[in-house]
Amino acid sequence: MTRLASVLLVDDDATTNFLNELLLRKLNVADKLLVALNGQEALELLHHHCQSATPTCPVLIFLDINMPVMDGFEFLNAYQQLAWMQQRHVIIVLLTTSMHSRDVAQAERLPVADYVSKPLNQEKVTSILRQHFPLASPEA
Repeated sequence: MTRLASVLLVDDDATTNFLNELLLRKLNVADKLLVALNGQEALELLHHHCQSATPTCPVLIFLDINMPVMDGFEFLNAYQQLAWMQQRHVIIVLLTTSMHSRDVAQAERLPVADYVSKPLNQEKVTSILRQHFPLASPEA
């Protein structure tokens, strides 16, 4: 299995981040795991890790919607303005408890590859990897 270079978890809940990080480490998904507690922190991490050619730039982002400071939708709107990120192939997966039709419709208009309900589990990770990173899928 080929591992992803870097994955970014964006969620304001430290327990959720801890459990997701534990799961991704157990599945040996990525060489580097980055964690942000809101959209603003995520933008700062992208700025730090992605402006130059570096292997720590995330290729997969798990993004919560409801967060303080900058929520997931605000992050996505700001993300679309980052010209240097548009040069990269990054998969963004909304990982949320909100399955409200309004949120799903809004997500469809933004650069989101997938919309997944919490909690993240092995089956969901495997499905995301098979769909978006077929060479990096965990072995069954």
